[in-house]
Amino acid sequence: MTQKIRVLKTSGSPYEVGYEHGRIYRNDIRRYTAERVQLVCNGLWSGGPMSRAEVLAIAEACLPDHAAYAPALFQELKGLAAATDLSLAELIIVGGFTDFVDTVYNATHQKTARLPIDDCTAFIVPDDAAEGAGFFGQTWDMHDTATEFVILLDVQPDDAPRSLVFTTTGCLGQIGMNEHGICVGINNLLGADGQIGVTWPFIVRKVLQQDNIHDALACITEAKLAGAHNYLLFDKTGHGYNIEAMSSHHVVTPLADEPLLHTNHCLLPETLQFSQERPAAAQASSEARLMKAAALLAERPLTIHHLIALTRDPDAICVRAKPPMHIESCGAAIMQPKTGTFWAVWGLPSENEYEEFKLS
Repeated sequence: MTQKIRVLKTSGSPYEVGYEHGRIYRNDIRRYTAERVQLVCNGLWSGGPMSRAEVLAIAEACLPDHAAYAPALFQELKGLAAATDLSLAELIIVGGFTDFVDTVYNATHQKTARLPIDDCTAFIVPDDAAEGAGFFGQTWDMHDTATEFVILLDVQPDDAPRSLVFTTTGCLGQIGMNEHGICVGINNLLGADGQIGVTWPFIVRKVLQQDNIHDALACITEAKLAGAHNYLLFDKTGHGYNIEAMSSHHVVTPLADEPLLHTNHCLLPETLQFSQERPAAAQASSEARLMKAAALLAERPLTIHHLIALTRDPDAICVRAKPPMHIESCGAAIMQPKTGTFWAVWGLPSENEYEEFKLS
């Protein structure tokens, strides 16, 4: 029997949206937060062991940047905190973990090797390659302890567009599409230039507050980024961008006639100089997924069935947990902004069925 993704519908003021999220999933969020904070303290992904107090102090230092960047989302975070009895600093860590470890790594001047937390494979299929209605999609891969916390938010704040948001309990957003046909997704990158700044879930959700792709792009390019991520944007008019965004530098690549695709290594020399060297096995995995995705996206026309099959690819893309990293495909999402259709799957795409949702 396959497991369906849990769906939470929320509306109201930003604070009310956050409070309802926290109230419904209070126990999950508290467990997930304890696990994420401890992972930072252990140092495997941040460069070295640290005390809980040291870790939380760095997260506290990031709060003013979040409040200035997106005041409404900061109120949503306050609602989450009130419902869960967690601090804002703890919620920054549980939501923005993969950026936060970049911040910790650089802020503490760590020089030791660390494990990359990644394996996501993402793609934008242009309209002309998909019978006039293109797609954005990706797997979402993470430490396997995250899988049980995957949910789908159907969120409609009072002063922002309705959005469908693939995320985890306690995290404002990871992958999503809004009612204006703006889609956003991510791949993690291993940044060596992390800073006190804004973590990626705030970036994703601020993108989903926009009604056009140009303002959405500015949400990324004008942000003080805490860590390194690759962002992908696509809209209902067929415009799209890939943005390799390090804390210190970013490069924007517009969508053209062929699909844009990205995994977890920098593809451009301008951003590679700000990346930490990846372990050989992780680099090989990222390169293999990129090549396999390119091969699978060569067919024309591409349909939702082709893209679901891509996320289920057993050779490279649908990742199963194994030591020492224990990374797996915790779920996946595919969106078609021209039709407002959103397909989501919980857990390994190869073992669970996609569900279809509509923004209309």
